Amino acid sequence: MEHAQIVDNIILYTCEGQTPFGHDPFVYETYIGIITSGSAEHQTDSGVITYPTGSLCLVKRNQLLRVTKKPDSPKPFATITVFLTQKALKEYSAAHEIKASAPYTGEPVVIIEHDAFLTGYFNSLLPYFDQPEKLTSILAQAKTTEVIALLLRNPALKNFLFDFSEPHKIDLEAYMKHNFFYNIPLAQFAKLTGRSLSTFKRDFVKIFDCTPEKWLQKQRLEQAYFLITNRDKRPSDIYLELGFETLSHFSFAFKKQFGQSPTALQHPARVSGH
Repeated sequence: MEHAQIVDNIILYTCEGQTPFGHDPFVYETYIGIITSGSAEHQTDSGVITYPTGSLCLVKRNQLLRVTKKPDSPKPFATITVFLTQKALKEYSAAHEIKASAPYTGEPVVIIEHDAFLTGYFNSLLPYFDQPEKLTSILAQAKTTEVIALLLRNPALKNFLFDFSEPHKIDLEAYMKHNFFYNIPLAQFAKLTGRSLSTFKRDFVKIFDCTPEKWLQKQRLEQAYFLITNRDKRPSDIYLELGFETLSHFSFAFKKQFGQSPTALQHPARVSGH
C-alpha cells in the first residue's frame, strides 16, 4: 500500500510491501531525496546499486530510472523527495544571478554522503510525516529554496542544477537497443534522443525498417523468451520489467508471436512451484 503527501515540490512518501518499478521511469524534473526507512535498488548498466536507509541522492531530469523499493519490516519504505523544478531553478538562477558555465556532463545520479547540513535539512521535514497539514505551500517553497542554497555549497553542482539545455540528438539505434524495455510514450523516447516525435518516427523507420511500436514489442517479447527458456524466469516476475503493464497483455502478445503461452515454456519445477 502506497501513501503520498504532496505539497508543491515536496513529497512525503510511504510504501508497505515491495514495489518494483512503482512509478513512471521517466524523470521529468531534477530532485533530491532521502530514504528515511527501508532500502532501494537501482538497475544500471554496470549492475544493481543498493541504497540503504539514510541514502541521499540528487537525480538529474530527462533520464530513465528504475527503482525497486523495499521495506525494512516492520517499518515501511519511506522517502522525502524535494523536486527542483525548472521553474524553481530558473527563478533562483535569475534572483541570485547564478548560471551554468557549461552543459552538465557528469553522472545523472549523485550520491551525497556525510553532509550534516543536508541531513539536518531533511530531519527538519520529518515531523510533517505525522502532521502533513502543517507543511503549507509557503513553507514548501521556502524549503525548496533552502535546499538549492545548501546544494550550491558545492560549486561542482552549479552546472548540474542550472543546465537548462534539452537533450541533444544522439545515436537512436544504440539508445533504443539499450532502453527498449522502458514502458514510456514514444514522445519521451523522442525527447531523450533529441528529436521531435515526427523526426523520431521517421528516423526510426529508416534505421529499423519497422514502426517503433512493432519493434518495441518484438524486442521485449524476444527478451522474455530468452529469460524464460534460458534463465528460468517466471512470466509474473518479468512482465513489468520488460515494459508490459499487465500479465494478461504480456501473455496474449507472447502467444501471438511464439504460438505458445509463456507458462508453457517454463521448467516444470517452476510451474509446480518446487
